[in-house]
Amino acid sequence: MIDGIWILFVCFAATLVLAWLGLGGAGAGRRRHMKARVQRAIGKRRPGAEPEAASIKRRTNGGSPVLDALARRLLPDPDAINRRLERTGRSISLGAYAAAHLGIAAVAVVFVHFGAGFSWPVAVLAAAGIAVALPHMAVGRMGRRRIGRFEALFPDAIDLMVRGLRSGLPVSETIAAVGREMKGPVGEEFRRVADAVRLGRDQDDALWDAARRLDTAEFKFFVISLSIQKETGGNLSETLANLSDILRRRRQMRLKVRAMSSEARASAYILGSLPFAMFVIIYMLNPDYEQQLFTDPRGKMMLAAAGGLMSTGIAVMAKMVRFEI
Repeated sequence: MIDGIWILFVCFAATLVLAWLGLGGAGAGRRRHMKARVQRAIGKRRPGAEPEAASIKRRTNGGSPVLDALARRLLPDPDAINRRLERTGRSISLGAYAAAHLGIAAVAVVFVHFGAGFSWPVAVLAAAGIAVALPHMAVGRMGRRRIGRFEALFPDAIDLMVRGLRSGLPVSETIAAVGREMKGPVGEEFRRVADAVRLGRDQDDALWDAARRLDTAEFKFFVISLSIQKETGGNLSETLANLSDILRRRRQMRLKVRAMSSEARASAYILGSLPFAMFVIIYMLNPDYEQQLFTDPRGKMMLAAAGGLMSTGIAVMAKMVRFEI
């Protein structure tokens, strides 16, 4: 019992240390000093300067440099992981992402071994799966929600560009105008593009960097339209107006398909949750009836197999009711 308490304490302490390092505790003082210098520099800018000029400062996602360097060495394809983290719109570093994996693994292995009574090898394997799946799912969900907000506002941003082009503004100025006028992820991404161009980056390279970061077909259509117009010429405002109309029709079709598949999705939710609900109900009515599943080794194997099969079935049903437009 004492050994178990010590293991719990060590795992909890290790989780706190990893979270502190991942969130940048080791470099917090230095970042506060740099932030104060940036604020002083902004306060001394000439009168009448645009407030958006402050966004030219170097973007960093915080975090501990030591953990970031270690995560870049150990994680597979760190550039792809970093793009997924940037897609969330939050300042999550690779070090914080790796620390989240390790902290969840430490907590999960303790609960699976001491709480559920599984052996150490099974607990380690289960904790590894949980530690890999939970941060990946959380980051993916945050990224999808942000991309959804981006796609909802993106046609309005294109319309704003069309009005600017028809009034005689160049493309770079219309992109900067969208960054100033639009809110949410659309304004953030266009401000990043405008800042990169203002600092000397080629416009096409800055746009393609944003397209790789967002990884959405709508923005890639937009970048391709600008690239083709730059090479072949033509009426860019009319091209972008047609693109805006196509994107709105595409979104309407996606919403229509989602409404038509709502019954199938509701059936998938019910079928997926029914076994777990019945398990909890039976356990509340007669705990001894299902107690052997937790005490007998064969019952634990059955639980593990049932959990794997249920997860596979839920994933298949979720894939069947998801349609791409």
